[in-house]
Amino acid sequence: MSVLVYVEAVGGKIKKAGFEGVSYGKQAANQMGTGVTAVLFGAADAAEVASLGNYGATKVLHASGDAFNTFESNAFADAMSAAAEKEGSTLLIFPFDNSGRALAPRLSARMGAGLVSGATAYPEISGNTLKVKKNVFSGKAIAQVEIATDKKIISFTPNSTGIQEVGGSAAVEAFSPAVKSSKIKLVEVQKQEGEIPLPEAELVVSAGRGMKGPEHWGVIEEMAKVLGAATACSRPVADIGWRPHHEHVGQTGITVRPNLYIAIGISGAIQHLAGVNQSKTIVVINKDPEAPFFKAADYGVIGDAFDVAPRLLEAFKKFKANQN
Repeated sequence: MSVLVYVEAVGGKIKKAGFEGVSYGKQAANQMGTGVTAVLFGAADAAEVASLGNYGATKVLHASGDAFNTFESNAFADAMSAAAEKEGSTLLIFPFDNSGRALAPRLSARMGAGLVSGATAYPEISGNTLKVKKNVFSGKAIAQVEIATDKKIISFTPNSTGIQEVGGSAAVEAFSPAVKSSKIKLVEVQKQEGEIPLPEAELVVSAGRGMKGPEHWGVIEEMAKVLGAATACSRPVADIGWRPHHEHVGQTGITVRPNLYIAIGISGAIQHLAGVNQSKTIVVINKDPEAPFFKAADYGVIGDAFDVAPRLLEAFKKFKANQN
């Protein structure tokens, strides 16, 4: 009756959300007096797979077969359902990312399981009742949601609870469940290459329409490179084609929780704030002193981005040089 955790590997490496999910599942399993089984999708080397044991997994079911080479929600849902039946699992854990958003609701309906999406804390479990906190009203309030169904599903907000090493090892099994043939035809896969994925970034440098055009993004990209950060943007910037959509941060884009979020030339509309307001430290640079973003900022600089950003970049370079 182990806690079942969805884990995904990309490019041979397990995603950060996978390790965080196993840590999250371990906290729940401790309260239930059971273990954690990770269901891994995607190719990864043996050492990478075995490392899941260090974060609390006691078993890893490594999904294998052509159906699992590329994410397809129906096939992956079939596999998770089969794994839950095999392990007798009554609690399933997913990250609240693109994959989790596709899988958790589908399995909730299929299994008759209560679902909490976007949990931001570890659950409290007593008997058949589970309580967990999540943000509501675009992060302006916190709700405590209770599930009392026999089967339960939680999707946790990435970077909300962190990763904890507990030591230990995991038994690894090949897992080849039967899945229904898909009605979806995969035409093309476009992968993000050579960049730090936004959901996993500890540092983010973001910019908006205040940059006045894509030709001025060099300072943003260089700043991110110096800091070892990911680049991001506001929705209008992605919509008009200045930056790719996978960099769009906000309520309708990617939610981030980095240690440092630098916003340059972004006014801070409520939709954008909903995607970044859980960042540990927010630095805002904007020439409009009335920009809403300043109300959410830990540090603010009132000034023209074309004046402040290059000077900030030079300061970062000097700081890095002094560290070497």
